[in-house]
Amino acid sequence: MALPPEVCIRGAGIVGRTLALLLARERVRVALVAEAPSTPSTAPQDVRAYALNAASRTLLTSLRAWPDAAQATPVREMQVFGDADGRVRFDAASQKVDALAWIVDVPALEAQLAAAVRFAPQVEVVDAPVKAALTVVCEGKASTTRETLGVQYDVTRYPQKAIAARLEAERPHGGVARQWFTAQGDVVALLPMGGAEGRQVALVWSVGQLRAPELLELDNDSFCARLQEASHDALGAFTLTSERAAWPLQRATADRWSGRFDDGGAWVLAGDAAHTVHPLAGQGLNLGLADADELARVIRERDYWRSVGDARLLRRYERARRTDVLAMGLATDGLQQLFAQGIEPLARLRNWGMLGFDRSHLLKDWVARRAMGLAPGFSSPSPSGRGLG
Repeated sequence: MALPPEVCIRGAGIVGRTLALLLARERVRVALVAEAPSTPSTAPQDVRAYALNAASRTLLTSLRAWPDAAQATPVREMQVFGDADGRVRFDAASQKVDALAWIVDVPALEAQLAAAVRFAPQVEVVDAPVKAALTVVCEGKASTTRETLGVQYDVTRYPQKAIAARLEAERPHGGVARQWFTAQGDVVALLPMGGAEGRQVALVWSVGQLRAPELLELDNDSFCARLQEASHDALGAFTLTSERAAWPLQRATADRWSGRFDDGGAWVLAGDAAHTVHPLAGQGLNLGLADADELARVIRERDYWRSVGDARLLRRYERARRTDVLAMGLATDGLQQLFAQGIEPLARLRNWGMLGFDRSHLLKDWVARRAMGLAPGFSSPSPSGRGLG
């Protein structure tokens, strides 16, 4: 890079690389800080899969970073079950869209983004932070930079862990994402993978911290049998095709999203470094990609005489994103708390509420379109991808 970078992005994950590509498209010079890759012998198998909405897909497609069809399975229908007779069903046909979301293989998406970055002349991949007018911290929820900046990361820890794995089901998933809320407060999600007629599924099973070790220690056959029971035999028997991974669940928000270094340069947070939510709605990465899109937008639309690190721009970005993040955090937290209560009258009330919600077409349509990243009343996301999450 002949001239010094204007923006230094610390963290070369999905959000960091997406932001780098968005800024490069605007002719902004970017230094992208990437850690040395793990060696194949030490790197654990990545079993993560993300539910990306229409606005995320539009954004990534515009960057030529959308995975091929084998790694991005469309969700034609979503079925949500309560702990009794409560249920909610969303389907793409009623929303007049091709898919409610796409279940994307994380390693495939990361590979697409890495390839796109290699062909972006405005982006230089570096192994250490460099001085720039603006530093964007995209290091994830365990960000060390955020800690050195003295930012308070207000964390609400759930008494749960998420267990993730990949499995082969006995019956085809039919492009349906299924989720069960149980009377014990568990959330079982089976996400379709391997194409619309495939039998591969990604599991995200949120369970109490005391039960998680028990499930992780089961042998493969016993674990699959327990999952078949928890999923009410919806897809028949399962076969594990990966290791099981687990991590604690939390909701968190940074108290400050922007500021200045002692040397005068500006900094801003994005993605999980700024916020996390419970995974039950599958909106975590959509929120992070929306951060990247919004930050790139305010930089693109700035007055010509403003620096990319102008405090007014960064406050504008923070205000816009805090609103969406707060709304999604409250929604997912409310659902988790509602089903964590085992009181019988409350159980009847929440299942009755699910049935009523399923019949309330206007409200259900509004919620569905918000989750897809579509403004209510429109059939496609805006070209900029705004409104994600």
